Amino acid sequence: MRHLGFLPLALAAVVAVGCNGNRRDTTAATTADSAAVGTAGEADRAKPGMGDKDFVNDLAIAGTAEVELGRMASEKGSNPEVKKFGKMMVDDHTAAGDKLKAIATQHNIEWPATLDDKHRDLRDKLAKLQGAEFDREYMSAMVDGHQAVADKLESRIDRTTLAKWKTETTDQVDGKKAKVEGKAVSVLPERSDNQITMAINQWAADAYPTVQAHLTTAKSLKDTTGKRRMTN
Repeated sequence: MRHLGFLPLALAAVVAVGCNGNRRDTTAATTADSAAVGTAGEADRAKPGMGDKDFVNDLAIAGTAEVELGRMASEKGSNPEVKKFGKMMVDDHTAAGDKLKAIATQHNIEWPATLDDKHRDLRDKLAKLQGAEFDREYMSAMVDGHQAVADKLESRIDRTTLAKWKTETTDQVDGKKAKVEGKAVSVLPERSDNQITMAINQWAADAYPTVQAHLTTAKSLKDTTGKRRMTN
């Protein structure tokens, strides 16, 4: 009968070992799951999202159009300032496009091979115009195009620094935009945990002041070429 006294102890030991084993298995599984989630999170932060792909596509097309139309303006423009503006478009948008394309290539984001229908139609329309009519329509298109690009860039820029930039570059006397050089005033990109999104946002912040400078000049030349039409 004395042997029976050891039976509860033995059963307790077996249960304890089993529980400890279960705890170890549960802990190991939890650790493995956490590691898997962490790895997946890191992988997601290293992939471009659809928003990034769409942004690159849209800005690549817009930039390519600016270069093509800029070459056209430098050749067909009748106003020396329009010709000068066209050359600036070629130089500045080529440089900005090369930087964005480098980001796209590095992160396997498809780069558009051709213009979209909207920009092809604009190119074909301007190609048929001459002299002052070309100048007028080209500058009008430049205002619309740069405004659209500026709006897209703003979605990638920190709102606080963007508001400050706009305040600093606005003439408080007459409320008109002051002319600014490409990198005279800095703006900061919108922060993101995704390294690809962050790289694109930084590109947008770097490009924004130049695009706004182009827009300011384009508006001025649009007014000039429009007045010329009224006097003719």
